[in-house]
Amino acid sequence: MAERKSSLPQVRVTPRAVGRLRSGHVWIYESDVVNKGTAEPGALVQVVDSKGKSLGTALYSSSSQITLRLLTGNLLSGEDDLLQLAGSRLEEAVVYRDRTVRNSNAYRVIFSEGDRLPGLIIDRYNDVYTLQILTQAWDRAERRSALVDRLRELTGAENIVERVDERIRELEQLPVRSPGILHGSRSQTVFTMNEVQFHYDALGGQKTGSFLDQRQNYAAAAAYARGEALDVCTYQGGFALHLARVCEKVTAIDISREALETAEKNEQLNAAHNKSEIEWVEANAFDLLKDYSVAGRQYDVIVLDPPAFARSKKNLEAAMRGYKELNLRALKMLRPEGILVTCSCSFHVSETDFVQVVTSAAVDVHRSVRIIEKRTQSSDHPILLGVPETYYLKCLICSNHGDGVARYKPDK
Repeated sequence: MAERKSSLPQVRVTPRAVGRLRSGHVWIYESDVVNKGTAEPGALVQVVDSKGKSLGTALYSSSSQITLRLLTGNLLSGEDDLLQLAGSRLEEAVVYRDRTVRNSNAYRVIFSEGDRLPGLIIDRYNDVYTLQILTQAWDRAERRSALVDRLRELTGAENIVERVDERIRELEQLPVRSPGILHGSRSQTVFTMNEVQFHYDALGGQKTGSFLDQRQNYAAAAAYARGEALDVCTYQGGFALHLARVCEKVTAIDISREALETAEKNEQLNAAHNKSEIEWVEANAFDLLKDYSVAGRQYDVIVLDPPAFARSKKNLEAAMRGYKELNLRALKMLRPEGILVTCSCSFHVSETDFVQVVTSAAVDVHRSVRIIEKRTQSSDHPILLGVPETYYLKCLICSNHGDGVARYKPDK
């Protein structure tokens, strides 16, 4: 059968890129593009190998190191096919969340490559939905409009807000754009996650907003918690608010005054259901943990949920030192049979690396530590096999079983 013809620009790639696609990945880097043909920024293109054989259809970026993001191994004919495919995959994503998300009206609806719509993030926070565009392709007005219309059709979304990452837009050489409401009239709401309520402002906050990827880990941590708890890098109180329902005392630390102000408002929303009040502390986590450790403070539960320490491979060594320092200090302060919930959202720190750094911290402080659970991001952030970048969040729930084996010191 003759291969289907296409009017799309052809982009020729190296054998290394062909092997990458065949292994299940969807990214092709600039260094593996042989000839971009007539492709314009954000164009839909046909990917071909050195012999001109079609490898599928991709989104092209003229400025990113990730030059091509494969959409499908099939050949699309043009814009109508693209919008139909995007609408179909958005529907699949909505159905998947209906099946997998429980006890929450806030979750990620589209997780970029994880939902086979690379470069696109859509979140739900009760009656406010947010959209964030990470590539040139989806920034085209007609495509953005089609996505908004399809999202409204599938979900009944009353309010849709576009969030903007200025750094990403600069890297993608996109024009300056202000965040704003694409549909409806509201950007603020209150959402519920695991029966805990949170304020949300779609036009403020970090990342795309609240840390939805920890949703299931919040509930898991609360299931093991009791006594006195310390939540390090609390942001807007995600772990702390869950712990306050079951613990006698909770202290929560963050360096951002703005985040803590929102966290305090969130505590007020949940006051009737909390077992304890939360002590909110504005401080640098490293400095305060050192002070608390030296002072001999002890806790039954400690949560470590720092921001990504390794945003690139060049930061990996420093990141490992940072993770070790936090875990070492925490283990020193953890009572026997205490629970440590320790997280890394750095993709460049693998699960093996992270387990090793926690092990090294435990050895250095002579603690015998068991892993109760190995966890990852919530199910609304699906991990796509073949694309390891979609697996980024590591969460270990551990228990401290007292003194470990002392390090051997040879006789002099």
